[in-house]
Amino acid sequence: MILPVTVNFYENLDSQPAGRMNKLNITVAVTGLNNIDSPGPGVPVIRALRESDFFNVRIIGLAYENLEPGIYMPGIADKVYMIPYPSDGVEALLERLEYINSRERIDVLIPNFDSELYTFMKSDKRLGEMGIKTFLPELAQYEERHKANLSGFGKKYNVKVPGNFELFSHSDIQKIPSGFTFPLMVKGKFYDAYTAENKQQIAFFYNKIAAKWGLPVIIQEFVRGTEVNVVALGDGQGNTIGAVPMRKQYITDKGKAWGGVTLDDKNMLELTRRIISETKWRGGMELEIIKTASNELYLIEINPRIPAWVYLAVGAGQNLPEALVRLALGLDVEPFTSYKVGKMFIRYSYDLLVDIGQYELVSTKREN
Repeated sequence: MILPVTVNFYENLDSQPAGRMNKLNITVAVTGLNNIDSPGPGVPVIRALRESDFFNVRIIGLAYENLEPGIYMPGIADKVYMIPYPSDGVEALLERLEYINSRERIDVLIPNFDSELYTFMKSDKRLGEMGIKTFLPELAQYEERHKANLSGFGKKYNVKVPGNFELFSHSDIQKIPSGFTFPLMVKGKFYDAYTAENKQQIAFFYNKIAAKWGLPVIIQEFVRGTEVNVVALGDGQGNTIGAVPMRKQYITDKGKAWGGVTLDDKNMLELTRRIISETKWRGGMELEIIKTASNELYLIEINPRIPAWVYLAVGAGQNLPEALVRLALGLDVEPFTSYKVGKMFIRYSYDLLVDIGQYELVSTKREN
């Protein structure tokens, strides 16, 4: 039996006999449908929720651009709505969400872009009034792990991090400390990272990043080693619900993993658990780490949301998106205790054919 979604969701849940829990119908809204060469996490998050043993999920896709592939991919979203960019302001977003919610009765919303998280975190109270639950980091957690604040984060939590320096203008390039030797990393505050071999390249990348993501642009010391990552979920009380480490097998020119394999690395897991414990991290996260030849771990970024390669964790035995939804609904979640080592993912391109009428519908009515 499938229970319908009603205002008595929790009564339906409580009425189920122990050991005989049926799947519960819920509606989840998901952003990040841009499944392109720099993919958003939306599509793999949705795939994970579709495979839930606990929920029967109706998916509402929230898109910023009318050519995001997730809008048109079969079996992904049940309904798609266009929403305004975060730069359009909080009120524009909330007005649109109020309209969408009046039609869809959203239970949980999962934002998947760094650039939108601040807006959704600030709107938590209004979303709650609409009956929409999220499970996001606290504002203080979000701010202290920022790339520009990484040095302070490393000192506070005794984590090895590369040195960084912020650029607010072209003239700041000449103020980069002499201890910073080339090559250097040039990073945007939300996305994009480039390796610069000289100050001319720094100036070029500064212009490119600042035009796209604004200031500051961050200069980060280059650490030689192997890039590894961890996807993890914290419960907000200091407990790690799940964590899966991965080594990138294939990296695109944008630095995105196009293939990866799960690792058996106790040091990476210990670092992850310690960070979640000490910060009391709430929600999904991705740790980007450089593992040196001497097996030292340097934390180079903390992304405050589920990464686009999360489906590898699902395939390895940890359905973190499902667990996140359960946490958002206030349900008990047992931490995962294991995962499959040596599980690989490989991305591929696929030509999706759709009728022009679908595109026109999204472009004109702003929904599909």
